[in-house]
Amino acid sequence: MPVTLRRLLADPALGLRVLAGESGLDRPVGWVHVSELDDPTPFLEGGELLLTTGLRLVSDAAYVARLTGRGLAGLGFGIGLSHAEVPRELVRAAVAAGMPLLEVPRRTPFIAISKAVSAALAADSYAEVTATNAAQQELTRAALRGPDAAVRRLARLLGGFVLLIDRRGAVVRAAPAAAATRLASVTAELARLHGGPASASFEVDGQHVVVQVLRHQGFLVAGRPEPFDRTSRYVLSAAASLLTLALTRVRGVEDAQRRLRTALMRLLLAGQRALVGEIVELPPEPVEVFALTGPAEQVLDALDGGPAFCAELDGFVVAIAPEGYRMAGLTGGVAAARGYADLAAAHRHAVGVAATAELVRFRGDLVSLLPAEDAQAFAAMVLEPVARHDAAGRGDLLVSLAEWLRSHGQWDAAATRLGVHRHTLRNRMAKVAELTGRDLDDPDVRTELWMALRLRGLVPGGA
Repeated sequence: MPVTLRRLLADPALGLRVLAGESGLDRPVGWVHVSELDDPTPFLEGGELLLTTGLRLVSDAAYVARLTGRGLAGLGFGIGLSHAEVPRELVRAAVAAGMPLLEVPRRTPFIAISKAVSAALAADSYAEVTATNAAQQELTRAALRGPDAAVRRLARLLGGFVLLIDRRGAVVRAAPAAAATRLASVTAELARLHGGPASASFEVDGQHVVVQVLRHQGFLVAGRPEPFDRTSRYVLSAAASLLTLALTRVRGVEDAQRRLRTALMRLLLAGQRALVGEIVELPPEPVEVFALTGPAEQVLDALDGGPAFCAELDGFVVAIAPEGYRMAGLTGGVAAARGYADLAAAHRHAVGVAATAELVRFRGDLVSLLPAEDAQAFAAMVLEPVARHDAAGRGDLLVSLAEWLRSHGQWDAAATRLGVHRHTLRNRMAKVAELTGRDLDDPDVRTELWMALRLRGLVPGGA
């Protein structure tokens, strides 16, 4: 709980009395400062409780105006020394300005007020650290049980809702479950955070919302009716770190499982049904073999929980399912197999059908293998962070990237064509790598960047 003037007024040992500015008594007090200067504002930061006996007070209205302009929490006026009572003109000026004005009795030394505020600040700081540590311990124990438990615990600790959103913008976990409906209200902020800042705060639908970027994993969104204080932000930051680690661990397990299923599928196509059948449950004969196209994660999600045994293999999701099993909404090729002995031949037929289906129009270059909509989405995903940088007038990164790739990464040749020093070009390429999060020494990355530049019409031969 922050230290406020109201807390100080509630301390009978201090004997303070409010004379003006009752509406501002809940302002946080950052510190106490004593000054008899007519203008102490050059020595103040704002948020202090200023104590004075009015020894050199000249103009009450101007004095109050200076203090109000500096953003003070309030003014404490000690009586019984320079003044028998607080000057009426000062009270009127404080009332007009809405500045809290406290009367400090002669028996209360200013040091007592300073000590009270200092002790309260220390107690609040200790309580904040204690609460943060306790919350971190709770979150750590929950994260060990998995992301679901961590999200639920975080929602309880914050007293609000929490969404865990993947890189595609889909809610994968929500607490409470009904909070998943809030995704639409935060979608715009998520788009802004792609490749940008690590966090954002805003208000929407009467909720104070904070979004944390989980490195390579997605986003953590938390909201509640009241603003996030420092403790709750520490807790949210700790949760983001823990969830990043938990999701990385989960993704590592999932990747290992996917590699295992690919290896088992290869064994199955090689005729090792008995061996594979000891490890996973296979559909009964007769079966059909599907060679499915589309994003592997989406296809695998659609097949999850069904009777098919599936794995990623050579650019397809290969699925073995009971004969007649319907896969609504999926595309690719399918071939029947009387039994597992015919599996390899059926797989070849399914792949052949999928590969020759009229899904795209081939125009004689690699870029044209992508449908137009997907191609532009690919180019935007790869180059958008760099394009935003250039659009803001901070450089010519796209032009430099195109020339560097055209020169096969030769620094001197590319720099000469651009009319810049090779060190300048190196700095620009380092910035491209930072913005895109890609390794420019990787041949695959260079190919992707070149294709994206062609699609955007930044190099000859684009689509």
